[in-house]
Amino acid sequence: MSLCGSVSALSLNLQSSKISMGSVLAFRSGESMGNTLRIPFKKRSSKGAACPLQVVCIDYPRPELENTVNFLEAASLSASFRSASRPTKPLKVIIAGAGLAGLSTAKYLADAGHKPILLEARDVLGGKVAAWKDDDGDWYETGLHIFFGAYPNVQNLFGELGINDRLQWKEHSMIFAMPNKPGEFSRFDFPEVLPAPLNEKVKFAIGLLPAMLGGQPYVEAQDGLSVKDWMRKQGVPDRVTEEVFIAMSKALNFINPDELSMQCILIALNRFLQEKHGSKMAFLDGNPPERLCMPIVNHIESLGGEVRLNSRIKKIELNEDGTVKSFLLNNGNTIEGDAYVVATPVDIFKLLLPEDWREISYFKKLEKLVGVPVINVHIWFDRKLKNTYDHLLFSRSPLLSVYADMSVTCKEYYNPNQSMLELVFAPAEEWIACSDSEIIDATMKELAKLFPDEISADQSKAKVVKYHIVKTPRSVYKTVPNCEPCRPLQRSPIQGFYLAGDYTKQKYLASMEGAVLSGKLCAQSIVQDYELLRTLGQRKLTRASIH
Repeated sequence: MSLCGSVSALSLNLQSSKISMGSVLAFRSGESMGNTLRIPFKKRSSKGAACPLQVVCIDYPRPELENTVNFLEAASLSASFRSASRPTKPLKVIIAGAGLAGLSTAKYLADAGHKPILLEARDVLGGKVAAWKDDDGDWYETGLHIFFGAYPNVQNLFGELGINDRLQWKEHSMIFAMPNKPGEFSRFDFPEVLPAPLNEKVKFAIGLLPAMLGGQPYVEAQDGLSVKDWMRKQGVPDRVTEEVFIAMSKALNFINPDELSMQCILIALNRFLQEKHGSKMAFLDGNPPERLCMPIVNHIESLGGEVRLNSRIKKIELNEDGTVKSFLLNNGNTIEGDAYVVATPVDIFKLLLPEDWREISYFKKLEKLVGVPVINVHIWFDRKLKNTYDHLLFSRSPLLSVYADMSVTCKEYYNPNQSMLELVFAPAEEWIACSDSEIIDATMKELAKLFPDEISADQSKAKVVKYHIVKTPRSVYKTVPNCEPCRPLQRSPIQGFYLAGDYTKQKYLASMEGAVLSGKLCAQSIVQDYELLRTLGQRKLTRASIH
């Protein structure tokens, strides 16, 4: 049993469980374990009086994931690197970007016996999971990161590194704020039956049948429709979209359902529907650079690879035949290798794209892939907020996507006396250029609706001790309709040059799982191209000797 520092009890007044999405999806219920966090929800009395609840901050056991088809498939891919024939001459592979995609690429190349050199522009690991420590010793992060049971490659990675115990699993529920009833929440506990109102739920379930039966091909074929358009085409009432899929769309891609491709929702639901524990959520037990990224770096370095911070790529230099000659760094140094990988976000890669490559179809299609702006807000309060949970919360707010009281959900951030809310401010397109104070003011107004008895916009109730705001002008690629054909394979048409990143072709779209899988697929392509890359290296030596 893993505790968040110690056990804390919080009194809550909440409405009973009742949510449209619930039975719509007809998930199997998650079992309640004896040594787990329990939130004993009780029904409201006929007079409407809310019952007091006790929340105890104790983690759930790790779910049994190892026998699922997707986990076994991911484990097999991981094993293929360790069992690959040892290269007679290891490839020196230069990788730009130490986010999860770059770290994954380097890790699996090292497993296969090659020598990755990973270059990170900043002084912090993690890319979109980066975090920083302030002068008080408190951490603030790029985003609010949730690890699902339906992330088979991420779950394998944790196991391969021996850090499964760093995931703090929560109960099998989804909890939504009720904007029309400030301070109250509805929840979905993944029941096995379909309670009333049955008609809307059956309509939605029927709409999902093709996705369940048709699998990935059907899912990808829905890329041309927005969530809103797909729902209307299936006859799903708008109320279901408003109550559930606005929150889900913003949680998945930081945009509203009138913009988001339905493919994104179907991929998530397919995983959740097909895997008993797929929708179970876990928080990392501390900051991602130290608790997740450093174990990957240690593994890479233990096998002879290198990771270098403060090594920003200025230019991709080419040979006369259009292949990569070297990466030119900002400090004026150049670095050469047998193969090259760019594992940065797509917007950064487009800035580095050599002029000679821009008209090649593979690269030209990247113009449609654009990162979505995201703002992550952290607020430390002078007291412990009571109207919260040890879980991820969907706000249903026009400005806020999801949030969590990290002083409860995360061991490293645990504080029995003060709450620290971490919130995703989305959609952020109209706010990314605003000042921090404007963003905080807007956030506090929304929080006053979520915590009407504890927070007011003027801070006459809970006081803000401090805050941090992290703006990412271009985060994960915006998954709008008709993006799927533009996503590139990891192996480019330029011999010896590869891409990794959640925007590249893999079945988990813009997510941590997608980033890790893209890195594995990139490493797999390089291992498969070993003989070709050795030949290219020999030609390079010949050219160098002639000159």
